Amino acid sequence: MDTTSSPPEPLDLSHHYSHVTKNRGSSAVKDFYKYFRIPNIGNLAGGLPNNNYFPFDTLEGAAALPDRFKPTPNKPVDPPTNSPSRPRVTSGLTTSRVVVPKTSENNDLLRRIDLKSALQYGTSQGYPPLYSYLRQFARENMHPNVPYAGGPEIILTCGSTDGFAKTIEALSDIWVEGQDRVEDQTGIVVEEFCYMNAIQTAKPRGLRIDPIKVDDEGMKVAGEGGLEDVLKNWDKSKGKRPHLMYTVTIGQNPTGATLSVGRRKEIYALCSRYDIIIVEDDPYWYLQYPSANNGASGLPSPARATPDSRNLNVPKSSGYPFLDSLVPSYLSVDTDGRVVRLDTFSKTVAPGCRLGWITTQPALCERLMRITECSTQQPSGFVQSMIAEMIMGPQNRNGRGGGKDDLGWKTDGWVRWLEGLRGNYERRMQTMCSIFEEGKQLVKAGRRQSISQEWSVVDTVPMFDFAWPLGGMFIWIRLNLETHPLWKKTTHEKLSRGLWVHLTTPKYLVLVAPGSLFAATEKIREQKSFSYMRICFAAVDEEDVAPMSHRFVAGLKSFWGKKKLDDIDDNMANDVEHRLSAFHMC
Repeated sequence: MDTTSSPPEPLDLSHHYSHVTKNRGSSAVKDFYKYFRIPNIGNLAGGLPNNNYFPFDTLEGAAALPDRFKPTPNKPVDPPTNSPSRPRVTSGLTTSRVVVPKTSENNDLLRRIDLKSALQYGTSQGYPPLYSYLRQFARENMHPNVPYAGGPEIILTCGSTDGFAKTIEALSDIWVEGQDRVEDQTGIVVEEFCYMNAIQTAKPRGLRIDPIKVDDEGMKVAGEGGLEDVLKNWDKSKGKRPHLMYTVTIGQNPTGATLSVGRRKEIYALCSRYDIIIVEDDPYWYLQYPSANNGASGLPSPARATPDSRNLNVPKSSGYPFLDSLVPSYLSVDTDGRVVRLDTFSKTVAPGCRLGWITTQPALCERLMRITECSTQQPSGFVQSMIAEMIMGPQNRNGRGGGKDDLGWKTDGWVRWLEGLRGNYERRMQTMCSIFEEGKQLVKAGRRQSISQEWSVVDTVPMFDFAWPLGGMFIWIRLNLETHPLWKKTTHEKLSRGLWVHLTTPKYLVLVAPGSLFAATEKIREQKSFSYMRICFAAVDEEDVAPMSHRFVAGLKSFWGKKKLDDIDDNMANDVEHRLSAFHMC
């Protein structure tokens, strides 16, 4: 990026706004709130409940210290060991007390953390202290190299799903089949296997789902079914060329793929050429695993980014080696201001927080704020104040924040917490992938007779393949069902379903997600989803990762030993529903 010239202004995207979004004005009630900040004003205007009648005097909880978990290296040299060390818990004190007081003596709205303000009606951008902190963290630490003038703005959301729903509400009109013209229908570009909540949010609005083929790195650019092919050779009989893209670029759900900077630039160039807005959903950004580059062979895969070449766009440091080591967001190449990034606390704190934020150009952020004013208004004050107190620390003598000194984690502590989370999940990934690597082939030993002597023979049957994920929480298994003895004797779908049921039987008791759950369209579901399974190494207890991984491999080996259709039919007849019924009757 040329730092000597002035950065460009973000493009005007208003031609993509929905009719409703264009017509939205600011909330008269919310605009009135600015007068509430006049010192000593006698407020008889606002319809606010009296804070003295809030039943909570404080909000308290024991919170972890930010160095509770052991990080993993940003640039590992050696391939992962077969028996990675368990994460070490910090010796001595492991928790701190977080206290949000009823009232604060601090009159600065950007630093005042108390229940009096947090539980009251507030601004749609978010609770001012947390909004202010996250805005600075996003601009200075997460995305210090956004290439358009003025940089991005943020708005807090009730999680990424809420953020996505508001984004497509702002950027698409509702289209009704049988009522509106086909040529007026627009679409949204997605990976051919993707997060289904996004599909289920977009389809009811009449958005056409336009899938793009993927490989181990993520969305493909070139080749048949790649982004360039789909956009360049667009069939206008299907409607308008898509103007939205939904993508998960780090640890993609479900494939586990991580998009390199180089490919991001290629995709961004196409989106700029065809005027597509990129909605980047990035819940796993902090969970990037450089050790996966070494995989089983100990050598980096040429098709994937290596730790030393991943972040190619960092003229300005985040201030933290860990953050600098991560593949940067699409925002780092967003010269047009066409990226809408969704972040969440679901993977870094807890899903039940229902708290996240959108980062995008200010004009679009203002439109999203207008939508928020008339819908969710802002996330829960309980959650926002607790997160703010834990990270920022108390802004008066009545509060207590996270950390050993009760002064809050601060940004140093927050980044250290993220490093520890990455370490824990990376070790789980290493454990599971090592076991899968050793067990992905079925080894058959036998003897063969020649004219003069008998030979010992070892045959290997590849049951499945996978790529070590560079990020996220998932391993995407490709089943080599064509090597199964019954491949030509039944349908592919039945064989895949039979395996899935077989894995849930009492001997193996492993539940995996079938690929059909993530197929972007019915055509993809029918043609290829039966060959895939998604496995999550994140949710189960650490001591269960290895045993469950071994049970999965054992289940596949057992299933590959089935030579009669009756064996599969018997399992299918006694499927999960039957076993659950029997369990509840016991």
